[in-house]
Amino acid sequence: MNKNRLTAAVAVLAAATALTACSSGGGGGGATTASGSGASNCTNTIPKKDLPVVTMWGWYPNMQLVVDNFNKQNAEVQVCWTNVGQGSDEYDKFQTAISAGTGAPDVIMIEMDRIPTFQIQNALVDIKKYGFDAVKADYSEGAWKDVSVGDAVYGVPVDGGPMAMIYRKDIFEKYDITPPKTWAEYEEAAQKMKDAGGPAFGDFAANVSALTMALQIQKGAAPFAYDPAQQSSIGVKLNDQASKDVLDYWGRLVKKGLVGTQDQFTPEYISGVINGKYATYISAAWAPGYLTGAGVGKGEDTGTFAVAPLPQWDPANPVQVNWGGSAFSVTSQAKNPELAAKAAFGLYADKESLTHGWTNQIIFPLNLKALNDPEFVNLKVAFFGGQQANKEVYVPAANAYKGVTYSPFGQYYFDAMTKQVSALIEGSVTGAQAADRVQEDVAKYAKEQGFTVQ
Repeated sequence: MNKNRLTAAVAVLAAATALTACSSGGGGGGATTASGSGASNCTNTIPKKDLPVVTMWGWYPNMQLVVDNFNKQNAEVQVCWTNVGQGSDEYDKFQTAISAGTGAPDVIMIEMDRIPTFQIQNALVDIKKYGFDAVKADYSEGAWKDVSVGDAVYGVPVDGGPMAMIYRKDIFEKYDITPPKTWAEYEEAAQKMKDAGGPAFGDFAANVSALTMALQIQKGAAPFAYDPAQQSSIGVKLNDQASKDVLDYWGRLVKKGLVGTQDQFTPEYISGVINGKYATYISAAWAPGYLTGAGVGKGEDTGTFAVAPLPQWDPANPVQVNWGGSAFSVTSQAKNPELAAKAAFGLYADKESLTHGWTNQIIFPLNLKALNDPEFVNLKVAFFGGQQANKEVYVPAANAYKGVTYSPFGQYYFDAMTKQVSALIEGSVTGAQAADRVQEDVAKYAKEQGFTVQ
């Protein structure tokens, strides 16, 4: 494989703006010193100054609390935390440190789908030999798969995004719609609502390629097959029948005028959600926190939202999928990987931090100590008018999720998908043609980076 070309390409990808599933936090910071000999530029105060110090970058809004809790409870190591930016801002700085061979923290918060991008550059450490067995049972098989590359584990899962269908109760009641259990029923309900003069049933946007990928996986697609044991080879399967079926499905709904096509996470889209322009929102378990932060459910639309399980293609064989999620990874620049792993395993793993995270809608926890906590499971979610959304929808979806295999060039794939979904929305290609073009584009790119495409 041409590693120089791949590294250069990764630098470009890391600079691309990417939606993160978590809200950004405040604060800032610069480069920190190596572990074991103290650290500078800590946002937090280190209480046990005689202990070795592990540096970390992270952007969770309650990171200060999380780090303080860890430091108070730990007698072996302390964490020096800084927030160098969210998502691509952090990735830019990390990529610079990788290229320079210095300047990276010992532990870094990273979105799960970005792990292979940095793993292929030998920038992350396999943490299996540093205490993995002691915490393995704290997370599901699907959560571990999302942070793994081949048989190696490159992160500790923290939050995830099991998917569901949020809907407007008032609109459903007005048009006598019951929550659809299948995608066929979803289309039928959308047609019924349109025929009655109702709003768009949902939204199919070009700027949420990770969502589109998840829906294709639900249908049976397996976009990538990658094992670092065969680092020069990658499976790229983006135009299989399942992928084509999903794009054709949404292309048909767009053509029939049943769903909108507004880019999501924009003021225009949020305004539409607030004003009842969309009857449903296909999204993840972090959506209530995001929507609340964006001003949804606080005015005239207060108490109008509910959530139902994600519609299925085959209700006899349901498949749960995920959108988003982050982890703590140990970087290859850590002077003491074992201590760094101890911090990664221990951060956001205590009850107070986890409870604060889900209570304030900062994270949807993947730690089973929180996920199975009766207080979390039975929570009456205010955004959903007191519905026990975790018990009814999100926890079962999280427990049934099996995980996916991400690629080392995920952002390029997402960009290629965005381009072709835009063409599908415009009507210049069919769903099947869009899938073929994504396949051609991404396979060509993979070959240019030195991969043999299977």
